[in-house]
Amino acid sequence: MKAHAGDRIVVESERATQSPRKGVVEEVIAEDPPRLRVRWDDGHMSIVSPAAGAVSIEEAATKTN
Repeated sequence: MKAHAGDRIVVESERATQSPRKGVVEEVIAEDPPRLRVRWDDGHMSIVSPAAGAVSIEEAATKTN
């Protein structure tokens, strides 16, 4: 999993009744092991060290002229 600033991040919950947490990667602090500063859709910000299989990254849309 490789993330870049601007990518969307989705963290799946271990609880079946809880929705996934979604946000935007603001900064890649470290690549190995990955540590990401994320601004969540609810406005909160945190540092995440994603576990394999629990996180998906959606690349930011690139702008073309």
